[in-house]
Amino acid sequence: MHNILRFSIILLLAASTANAQKLTINATKAIADVQPTMWGIFFEDINFAADGGLYAELVKNRSFEFHQPMMGWKPLSKEGGSVLIENRYQTHPENPRFANIKVNGSYGLVNEGFRGMGVRQGEQYVFSMQARQADGAPLQVSVDLVNEKNEKIGGATLGRIGYDWKKHSITFVCSETAEKAKLQIRFEGKGVLQADMISLFPQQTWKDRPGGMRKDLVQKLADLKPGFVRFPGGCIVEGKDLANRYQWKTTVGDLDQRKVIMNRWNVEFPHRNAPDYFQSFGLGFYEYFLLAEDLGAAPLPILNCGMACQFNTGEVVPLAELDPYIQDALDLIEFANGDASTKWGKLRTDMGHPEPFHLKFLGIGNEQWDEQYFERYKVFEKILKEKHPEILLISGTGPYSDGQMFDAAWKELRTTKADLVDEHYYKSPDWFFQNASRYDNYDRTGAKVFAGEYAAHGKEKPDAESRNSWFSALAEACFMTGLERNADVVHMASYAPLLAHVEAWQWRPDLIWFNNLTSIGTPNYYVQQLFSNNTGKQVIPILQDEKAVAGADSLYASATIDRKAGRIFVKLVNSAARPKQITLQLKGASNQNAIISTTLHADDLMAFNTLQEPQKVYPQKATLTAKRGELQLEIGAATLQVLEIPVK
Repeated sequence: MHNILRFSIILLLAASTANAQKLTINATKAIADVQPTMWGIFFEDINFAADGGLYAELVKNRSFEFHQPMMGWKPLSKEGGSVLIENRYQTHPENPRFANIKVNGSYGLVNEGFRGMGVRQGEQYVFSMQARQADGAPLQVSVDLVNEKNEKIGGATLGRIGYDWKKHSITFVCSETAEKAKLQIRFEGKGVLQADMISLFPQQTWKDRPGGMRKDLVQKLADLKPGFVRFPGGCIVEGKDLANRYQWKTTVGDLDQRKVIMNRWNVEFPHRNAPDYFQSFGLGFYEYFLLAEDLGAAPLPILNCGMACQFNTGEVVPLAELDPYIQDALDLIEFANGDASTKWGKLRTDMGHPEPFHLKFLGIGNEQWDEQYFERYKVFEKILKEKHPEILLISGTGPYSDGQMFDAAWKELRTTKADLVDEHYYKSPDWFFQNASRYDNYDRTGAKVFAGEYAAHGKEKPDAESRNSWFSALAEACFMTGLERNADVVHMASYAPLLAHVEAWQWRPDLIWFNNLTSIGTPNYYVQQLFSNNTGKQVIPILQDEKAVAGADSLYASATIDRKAGRIFVKLVNSAARPKQITLQLKGASNQNAIISTTLHADDLMAFNTLQEPQKVYPQKATLTAKRGELQLEIGAATLQVLEIPVK
C-alpha cells in the first residue's frame, strides 16, 4: 500500500480527544536562541530555475555556445541569405562563437526562447547585441516580437551598425501579452553582419536592474523573509564530472567572459531529458550575493571540494592537486569581503559593489560521503580556519538521513572543527510525521545542524504541481515544529528544490512553480512562509502534561518569543482527520490585544495549487481573544494554525 494512502487511512481513523487538550506556554523560560538564519532558501539551477526562470533573459543560446550552436535559432526563410557560426577560440576562449550573417536582399533569424517568451502588454523590452558590419553596405536591422499566431506585437529598428564590434541596443513597448512569443531579427540589404550576445530583457526586472531578475519570482522569495540564501546548489556544484563542476570564477565579471557550459541536469533523468539546458551564468556569484543582500539574508555559497557527483562519475582530484580548489575558496572570501586594494575585492568593486557582502558561511562540498570526502574536507578546514577563523564552515553527511553512511559521517565530522553539518532528507510524508522528535536527543555540543535539503515526497500524478499536495506540506509542518523546538541544535533549514518551470522540470516536488508569465506558491511554500514570518528570538516551552507536543494524539507544537517586539508566536499542527479542542494557557506574560490567527488547510489532503488555481490551499487570517490568560480554540482537521500573541 502506498505510504500516502496508508497514512491517510490512519488519519481518517484517528479519534480526537473528546475533552479540550491543555497546552501550557511558559514565557519566562528561554530554552534556546533562534538563529537569524533559522529559515532560509536553497537555490539550485534545476528545473530551468536560472536561465528561463529567475534570470530574466528571454533569448535562448544568446551567444551560440550550446553544443549545437543554432539550438533555439532558426532562419525565417531559406532564401535571401545564410548564417554560419564561426569560432574565434584563440582570441576569445570564454565566448568563441559568433554568427556570420550573409544577406542578399532580405534575411532573418528567429529565437524561440525558453519554451517561448513571456511578454506583457504595455511593458518595455530592451533588445541588444554585439555586432559589426563585416562586408558590403550597411544593413538595416529590425527586431520584432511575434505572438503565437506570428502577429507582430512589438519591435523597433536599430541604428546604423559600423565596422567595429560594438554593443547596440534599442527599447520598445509590447502591445499584447503572450506566454509563448518569439523574437524575429530581420536584415535588409546586401552585405555581411557578424553578431554575438543577442539579448532581450524586460525593462521591468527586480529593482529595475538592467539585465536583472524576474520580478515576480524574486518577490516570492522576498515574501518568505529568508534568513539565508544557499547557492548555487546542490548537485550542480559537483557536476557529472569535474569538468562540468560549478566554478565561481567563470561566473563573475563581464557577461561575455562567462563561459557557457552544459547544465548537469541536461541528461540526468532519461524521462525528463532537456537537451537545451545550459548555464549562461548571467546569474552568477555576484548576482547571488546581490540577491541575498536584497532579501536581507546571509549569503551561503557552496564550493566544490575536488569531487564530482558520486552518483555519476565519482571523479576526484588527488589530494596533492587540491590547492587550486582551496585557493578558489580563499579568493571567494576575498571577493565577498575584501576591499578594493585586493584583486578579487577590486573586481567586486568594479562590478558595482564597493561595500563587502559580509560573507560568514561557506559550504565545502555538497552531498559527498565516505573517506574521500572527509580527507578532502579536512585539508580545506585546516587552511580556511588558519586564514579565516571568522568564516563558519559547513560540511555534510551525504545524501541520506540515517544508516551506516550517515552515522559514519557524523562520527568522523565530530573530530573536525566543522561549525555546521548538512543533513538531507527526501522522504515520504510518513517519515516527516514520525520524526518531529528527531533532534530532541541530539548532542547539544559541537557542530550544529543545517537541514539543508528536505521535502516530503508523495504520490506521483501527471500534473507538474501535483506532488506538492497539502498532505506533503502538512507533514513538513509537523516536522518543522521539531526543528524550531530544537533551535539550539538546528541553526539553519531550507526546503529543496526552490523553483520549477511547469514545462521544463526535472525534479519534483518544488517550492514555487512558474511558467513564462506567472508563478504560484505551493502549499509547501505557505508552510515555509508561515514559519519564517512568525518566528521569535527565543524558543520557549509549550507543553502538554509536561512533555513536548511532538505528535502524541496527532498534535504538534512549537513556540517562540520576541521580547523586544512583545510577541509570542505559536505553531500548532493537527494531523488528525477531526478537529481538536485546545486550551492554551499562557504563563509569565499577559495578553492584552487581539491574537492574530493564520490557518492553512484543505478538505482534500491531495489538493494542490496550480497556475490556473493558485489559491486552493492558501493562508486564512482571523482574530481571537484570550480570557484570563487562557485561549480556547478549535484547530481544524489536517490544519496548520499559527498564532501571533501580543504580550507584556
